[in-house]
Amino acid sequence: MSGQDAGPQDILVSRHGAHVLHLVLNRPAVRNALRNQSLQEIVQALAQAEADDSVRAVVISGNEKAFAAGADLNEMIQKEAIATQLDVRAQYWRAIARFPKPLLAAVNGYALGAGCELLMHADIAIAARSARIGQPEINVGTIPGAGGTQRLIRTVGKPLAMKMVLSGEFIDAQEALQAGLVAEVVEDHATLARTLALADAIAGKSPLAVRLAKEAMLQSFELGLEAGLLFERKSFSLMAASEDRREGIAAFQEKRAAVFSGR
Repeated sequence: MSGQDAGPQDILVSRHGAHVLHLVLNRPAVRNALRNQSLQEIVQALAQAEADDSVRAVVISGNEKAFAAGADLNEMIQKEAIATQLDVRAQYWRAIARFPKPLLAAVNGYALGAGCELLMHADIAIAARSARIGQPEINVGTIPGAGGTQRLIRTVGKPLAMKMVLSGEFIDAQEALQAGLVAEVVEDHATLARTLALADAIAGKSPLAVRLAKEAMLQSFELGLEAGLLFERKSFSLMAASEDRREGIAAFQEKRAAVFSGR
């Protein structure tokens, strides 16, 4: 679909196996630039995934040339200060950040601006060796607006975040790996396959444990250590009442594969 189309096809949605949902950014003419419609479709797909117990993980990818090369500047330039502040776009980003199931990103090509911010909204990112990642908003006279100044500095630290945001320079996949921005670097042709395989592996675990573990780890950005440890302990104790924990322990003792029900 052309980047000029207004139809409901910015995101292609499919199932991979029994428990993984695959979202593909589908605006190749504009390197998958993220307009409001793109984010709305992502949020709608994630809301359906949250409500569907058979979906245990979600993978989002672009194409071989671009994961997402930024926000749609043609859309942005139409909004003045008040319209920008009130833009529904911020609500879409909050909805993505609050998605409670594992969200994985398969990153080929460029992940720039809003594309880098979408990568940071994922729980796990796998990058192609040739991927290029950055926050180049400074080059067009603006700053990141979807978490780039906040999430990036918390992830890679002050020196690298300052360099990326203030200079607009990109980093390569190996630098992103060393900085903790991505979890793995693989050959270009293997990015999506590796990400889907990892999603499959996560989907085979207890859905309850995965959800609580994700929530507890994300709380570490919001809570102090003592409060975070208390949150973790309460979540750990909650799992003691689950069928999944009983099944997991029984399977380990009986030397067989566990079959988790999510209860």
